[in-house]
Amino acid sequence: MGEMTNLFRAQKAYFRTGQTHALRFRIQSLCTLQKAIKQFEPQIMDALHADLQKSQTESYISEIGFSYDEIRFVKNHLHKWMKPKRVPTSWLHFWSTSKIVPEPLGSVLIIGPWNYPFQLIISPLIGAIAAGNCAILKPSECAPHTSHVLKTLITETFDSDYIAVCEGGVEQTQALLAQPFDHLFFTGGTTIGKIVMKAAAEHLTPVTLELGGKSPCIVHKDAPIQLSATRIAWGKYMNAGQTCIAPDYILIHESIKEPFIQALKSATTRFWGTDPLTNPAYGKIINQRHFERLKTYLDQGTLRIGGTFNGQSLAPTVIDEVPDDAPVMQDEIFGPILPIRTYTQLDEAVQFIQNRPKPLALYCFSKQKEVLEAILAQTSSGGVCLNDTLVHISNPHLPFGGVGQSGMGAYHGFKSFEIFTHYKSVLRKTLLFDLPLRYPPYTQKKLGLFKRLMP
Repeated sequence: MGEMTNLFRAQKAYFRTGQTHALRFRIQSLCTLQKAIKQFEPQIMDALHADLQKSQTESYISEIGFSYDEIRFVKNHLHKWMKPKRVPTSWLHFWSTSKIVPEPLGSVLIIGPWNYPFQLIISPLIGAIAAGNCAILKPSECAPHTSHVLKTLITETFDSDYIAVCEGGVEQTQALLAQPFDHLFFTGGTTIGKIVMKAAAEHLTPVTLELGGKSPCIVHKDAPIQLSATRIAWGKYMNAGQTCIAPDYILIHESIKEPFIQALKSATTRFWGTDPLTNPAYGKIINQRHFERLKTYLDQGTLRIGGTFNGQSLAPTVIDEVPDDAPVMQDEIFGPILPIRTYTQLDEAVQFIQNRPKPLALYCFSKQKEVLEAILAQTSSGGVCLNDTLVHISNPHLPFGGVGQSGMGAYHGFKSFEIFTHYKSVLRKTLLFDLPLRYPPYTQKKLGLFKRLMP
């Protein structure tokens, strides 16, 4: 589409003016973004409720407040990140200096998902601004209310030559992917991630892919049952289970399965009452297609908790005795359904995880340091949270990203600056003198000298 091409070219032209490069400009842009979010807080919360039935508290802690924390952290450290770094120079380059200079990439494309439709657009945008880039944002059409608020917020706050929002569906996304961006940041499912990566390859555009997968949660026999169940229920059923790092299935020691299931039931009742479907603070599934997909999982095991639904809401659900080859144990669930399976020896749980694609997150509950260390040593995942769920994502000092099929590249904090930055190597040579040794004609004498100097 010509509109996308024109917007891309306008951003490239604006970037070449150099205005986005200065520290002062970047800090001011982050402050402007923060003020705009504050101004639009009520509209953002209304949109998140309309799209996902998120409560105001959940919207704040997982989307709006999260963005404030990220902006604050980046502003406090940006001056250090931008400084060129002096590095040693080999003695072969006598009287030379070497440094690494961070420079912005140019114009970047950020494609967001629908499950956290505000935070997962704004968070990478913070990194793009901090690194001195122009950016085009493509929110998910599956969360139209939030997409519209984002469009309004960005349009009223920034010049489109600097930051712009493009709404729409597949056609608009394809038109954007046809442009030779300097970086492409995508958050979403693995299937679409492959399409995005293929399109980026046409222009050799580097990509960051934040995908997903089936994040396991191990509950060992010594874990405190009530506390573990409370933290797992919170992490699993936040946003009605539509969280990329939500615990996707439980691996629990057989000796504590029954009391753990009862503790999960108790936790969900404390959170949302005996009938979560009537609780306005409990979320809904994003659309009918995903709702119908989730319903097909309900008969793939024995229902232990929940399984009820109404409209586009599905109650917190636990299913037991699920075959390994059932779709609910193969697909990323992305909903409030939690399969549970037992093990007798920890090695069984480890092997179960090792035999599957590397997940975006992994959780383990145990009082024993050796158990936690064994899990860390024998499994691979994008991130790990021990004795809790989800909260590792909120530490800006920790990079967030996947490994293998769960994604490539990481962001948050310094990593958000780094992925949108090129680190340019610079060597400066003296003009006061020159060593003729390196120049032709090459003789046996020179070769002997080189062999002594470069053994």
